[in-house]
Amino acid sequence: MNETARHKYNSGIIGNCAYIAHIENDTNVNWLCWPSFQDSFVFGGLLDKKLGGTFRILPHEETINSKQFYLENTNILCTEIETKDGVYQVTDFAPRFEQYERYYKPLTLIRKIEPMRGNPKIRVICEPTYEYGGKSFHKYRGSNHVQFEMEHIKIRLATNMPISHFFDDNTHVLSQPIYLILTYGSPFEAPIARTAEDFLLRTKEYWYKWVKNASVPAFYQKEVIRSALTLKMHQYEDTGAIIAASTTSLPEYPGSGRNWDYRFCWLRDSYYVLTALSHLGQFEEMEKYASYIANITQNDTGRLQPLYGIMGQSDLEEYTIPYLDGYLGNKPIRVGNQASEHIQNDVYGQALIALLPLFSDHRFRHQNLHAAKSWTHLILQKMTQTIDEKDAGIWEFRNFQNRHCYSNLFQWAGATAALKIAKQYGFEDIEEQANTIRIQAEKHIESCYDSEKQVYTNASESQSLDASTLQLIMMGYLDPSSEKAKKHLQQLEKELKGKHGLFYRYLHKDDFGKPKSTFLVCAFWYVEALACVGRLEEAQDVFKQLLSFANHLMLFSEDVHEDDGSQWGNFPQAYSHVGLINAAYRIAVKLDKPTFFDSLYE
Repeated sequence: MNETARHKYNSGIIGNCAYIAHIENDTNVNWLCWPSFQDSFVFGGLLDKKLGGTFRILPHEETINSKQFYLENTNILCTEIETKDGVYQVTDFAPRFEQYERYYKPLTLIRKIEPMRGNPKIRVICEPTYEYGGKSFHKYRGSNHVQFEMEHIKIRLATNMPISHFFDDNTHVLSQPIYLILTYGSPFEAPIARTAEDFLLRTKEYWYKWVKNASVPAFYQKEVIRSALTLKMHQYEDTGAIIAASTTSLPEYPGSGRNWDYRFCWLRDSYYVLTALSHLGQFEEMEKYASYIANITQNDTGRLQPLYGIMGQSDLEEYTIPYLDGYLGNKPIRVGNQASEHIQNDVYGQALIALLPLFSDHRFRHQNLHAAKSWTHLILQKMTQTIDEKDAGIWEFRNFQNRHCYSNLFQWAGATAALKIAKQYGFEDIEEQANTIRIQAEKHIESCYDSEKQVYTNASESQSLDASTLQLIMMGYLDPSSEKAKKHLQQLEKELKGKHGLFYRYLHKDDFGKPKSTFLVCAFWYVEALACVGRLEEAQDVFKQLLSFANHLMLFSEDVHEDDGSQWGNFPQAYSHVGLINAAYRIAVKLDKPTFFDSLYE
């Protein structure tokens, strides 16, 4: 691959489970949505350099070199800028630590600027915006702060830097640490330097403790830790929801029109996310997320949607913003997601199998005994009503429906999970209902089998292949040691495997033509499938290759172009990191390092 031709996202993220901010390697905050993941950006230079606002620490002289790195085992990001005048470092973090027996996670961004060598001169520019760049803030001078106001919204920048600096064009000679504390809604009125240092220390200690308490295998431990820390930031702690990504409208490939808003929680992905959290031993996050899913499934008496808002909202109307330039000129800019209106029938099985540990793991059963039968019966009823339907499938086709193999697989898996619950609790009626669904789901799955090619297609009455059917092996529908599983994998490889271990979702035409980039989580599924069928050395080799598709901070996008390894799609993609964690654990298990979760389906 030509390294110089690679397109990589040149930013890292910080967050505290209330918000996520993207920091470019030139110090600019190019993406930050406040007060929540789903609100307008305050800084959105990622989608428009002019209308997106800016918050950067510029050097007076030309930058000779810049580098970014995380403080090890934390979500605290450092950006070092070198000029001929000297070197300075910006340390960015979102405060998060335990206080008063709960987590303190304010809408506060803290930036520490310190000279590392010489006498660098800097210029700080802070210009927030709102309504997706459609409205500007009024800027007011305070005694030790700058106030930004627009209608009911107030943002304050408290600092020990001269306030006049933000109202003229003078540079500032950096001779001692400077602190910039940006808050939303509530003003920051504590001692600036002392409080910032205290928050930095306590946030650092919080992340150290979180990582220390995680169950991380020796297999590529550093990479698993970074993915775990990234996944953690994508949880909205107030409700437990985990978003797919903090961004919207970053294209799957230039000019493709595949620009989606991913700031929502997909029920489908709950199984993979909860598996990863279980592998990590992070039960607090797992319980919060499971509670979010359970609340939605119990409160939504009708058909379950594929995705919901972080507060559980069902109305995610999609619209476009015509006046923003878009990332590298790519339009449309979408807010909301029309896929919330789709019929995707795998969600019922996904919900059941995702929450299985809460009903079958003895560490949680005492909390959930009262709900085991009613909740399981509720989901099985929804499955009974939808099992014979066609749907939009995992890839959310907008203009056509099929009876998808993947959807029926998770109905089969959900029914299998319900059987496990029924047997543990002695629910004979649930057992009978689950068996009926399981048999019907198996019938639909087998209707997708092409006996001539010895492969399962994406849907009944279809000849197209789909990477999601790798799950037939990973979920145990196909015995991984069987010739049928091995032949199925070989056929998928033959058609969908790209260069360097990358994998396409599918290669048939959809609503937007043929896909031009690979889907990274599918490549990690491929690693898992290789490990399952006993091709362990290949699994390890492909896993190692996939690590090269991260950016400079080991952050992964949604999509990768196989020719040059370019990153595309929303970034960072939580489920790419989930894929890495689960693939690492699958290999670790095969290397005789089992985890509790693997016993749940025995």
